[in-house]
Amino acid sequence: MDGHTERVGADRPAPAVVLVNEAGASVYSASELAAEELPDLDVSLRGAVSIARRLQDPLAELVKIDARSIGVGQYQHDVDQARLTERLDHIVERCVNRVGVELNTASAPLLSYVAGIGPTLAANVLELRDAREGLSSRSELLDVPRLGPKTFEQAAGFLRIRDGEHPLDATAVHPERYGLVERMARDAGTDVAGLLENARLVDELESRLERYVGHRGEGESQAVGMPTLEDIVAELRQPGRDPRDRFEPPSFREDVREPSDLEPGMVLQGVVTNVVAFGAFVDVGVHQDGLVHISELADRFVKDPNTVVKVGQKVKVKVLNVDLDRGRIGLSMKRAG
Repeated sequence: MDGHTERVGADRPAPAVVLVNEAGASVYSASELAAEELPDLDVSLRGAVSIARRLQDPLAELVKIDARSIGVGQYQHDVDQARLTERLDHIVERCVNRVGVELNTASAPLLSYVAGIGPTLAANVLELRDAREGLSSRSELLDVPRLGPKTFEQAAGFLRIRDGEHPLDATAVHPERYGLVERMARDAGTDVAGLLENARLVDELESRLERYVGHRGEGESQAVGMPTLEDIVAELRQPGRDPRDRFEPPSFREDVREPSDLEPGMVLQGVVTNVVAFGAFVDVGVHQDGLVHISELADRFVKDPNTVVKVGQKVKVKVLNVDLDRGRIGLSMKRAG
């Protein structure tokens, strides 16, 4: 879903133009999951909803699709498919666990990538969540059928509950460290909520972390070390912060909407959509990707395009040629200035 909007009135700037990659959307729209989530919508409309959701939270939506179906990578069908699936699943799991998952809004596919959970437990979590009309505490996970203390220990730190019973339920601080943070708050003369809201207190806490090294709360098997304490302080300073970079839409030219609007010599901003052995494909806002050949990626010899660009990267390109009959757009990065 990408497009352009006109300026409405002299005092109202046009909304930002946003690029959303639709790769794999048709796979989702025809899936059993899509039929379950959007039973009253036509297949084409399910795809449109999926694309719109990708703008809101790309990771949460893309995990609903087999990674092999997204279509990125020139030789993905030439390698061992079992090994490819295993590696892709591992990468997705790492991403999900680094970003964290909102427990009360996550889909079953997203939850299934959380460490220790998997598809069966994800379904059980959703069943309990629906029965209780939402969970108010991480500790309620222990009521999920077949989710025992070991799984809870693995998964809890990656799950978030906004406006939960405990202020730390919305952060990456693991429940086994709640007692430690409560002690830190008491030492600072406040409670946990007050500590989270006071950057000065967190700074003072950071200056005397040594006193907490070796702390072991009730039921904890390991004493806390300095690296864990530093992670806790970083989370207290920006509780629940999404570690992903801030989203900034590309600056597409408003007078360039179709391939026919392109002219050789134009310098445009674009977004890399795919990297292959012979170069990179770039979207410049005309509903058709242009190719930056490997020889045009840089003012030096490039053996591997992946050393110069990556998918999602914003780049400045210069239009070399446009072949409307064959649907080809030639671009260069080394002549873009």
